[in-house]
Amino acid sequence: MKVLQVLPEMRGGGVERGTLELADHLAATGHESLVLSGGGRMVEALERGGSRHIAMPVGRKSLLTLALRPAIRELIERERPDILHLRSRVPAWLIHGPWKKLDPSTRPRLVTTVHGFYSVNGYSAIMTRGERVICVSESVRDYVAINYPGTDEEIVRVIPRGIDPARYPFGHRPDAAWRQAFHDEFPATRGKRLITLPGRITRLKGHEDFFGILDRLRDLDDVHGLVVGGTHPKKAAYAGELRDRVREAGLEDRVTFTGNRDDLREILAISSLVLSLTRQPESFGRTTLEALGMGVPVAGYAHGGVAEQLDRLYPFGRIPPLDPEAAARIIRERLDDPRQVASPNPFTLERMLEGTLAVYRELVSTK
Repeated sequence: MKVLQVLPEMRGGGVERGTLELADHLAATGHESLVLSGGGRMVEALERGGSRHIAMPVGRKSLLTLALRPAIRELIERERPDILHLRSRVPAWLIHGPWKKLDPSTRPRLVTTVHGFYSVNGYSAIMTRGERVICVSESVRDYVAINYPGTDEEIVRVIPRGIDPARYPFGHRPDAAWRQAFHDEFPATRGKRLITLPGRITRLKGHEDFFGILDRLRDLDDVHGLVVGGTHPKKAAYAGELRDRVREAGLEDRVTFTGNRDDLREILAISSLVLSLTRQPESFGRTTLEALGMGVPVAGYAHGGVAEQLDRLYPFGRIPPLDPEAAARIIRERLDDPRQVASPNPFTLERMLEGTLAVYRELVSTK
């Protein structure tokens, strides 16, 4: 098959990572893989894996972007892909029109992926107009069914995101050299039970709830909180608010901000507990799955995709959504009695990739 995936950019993030993983798998298994995007730092890895990148500002939120439609149509007619896979709303609006005008007997089959709980409106509805609609979790499937009831349930396919067990092996622990370097860099973490909240610095991730939980656990002298994630320049003021909150609560010696890290896997692996405190449901929650895949306990607000992971792998970590008081109680219980994370992990990268290719084959076989 010849597959053209389309997304705004290749700069980094869950959608981009999934696109790259699928592109690498397509190329490695003998298919022809193309990606259309505005470019970014991940293009080098994409091309190194055997895919071809086509640069075009398809994610630019401007009416001027509509001027790209003739070029889009020419591209599709020239490349003649078997599958056109749209992964974001702006490119979907840009491309759906030209695709629909092509001869139905020769145009590529159209796949869309609903990656998140988008705002419910006509703009977001475009993601339900593929010939097949992939949902990244059962929660997203329910979101589509409730908010876009006109979507034929026969074309919807649930393909959960997944991780590579070879990259996140059950029981993985970092070597002594890494541990020594980490504790040297962050001395307050040495000899502590680490509770880690991963994710970029934004109000949606629940940092304020995290600090409230640590305040309630103040009697546990060996517990230390880790905030692992970078800060976008536009969120610098909020990051300052969080640091002020920590000082005002007297938690300075109990919280460490690590900033953005390339060794998140190792940090998750040395954590006693990894948290998910998102204020709104996440469509899936990849970081929590990475921790669970390594056998690290996770406690999280039980909504969205994270609830699905906990139900399958670690029900002991379910927390009523947006309830820091209940969270503190459950976290205390898990620190005293961690319980075993279920294994093997059913949310694997291989299942995600093969599930997606099965959707492609289904469409191509009926072309």
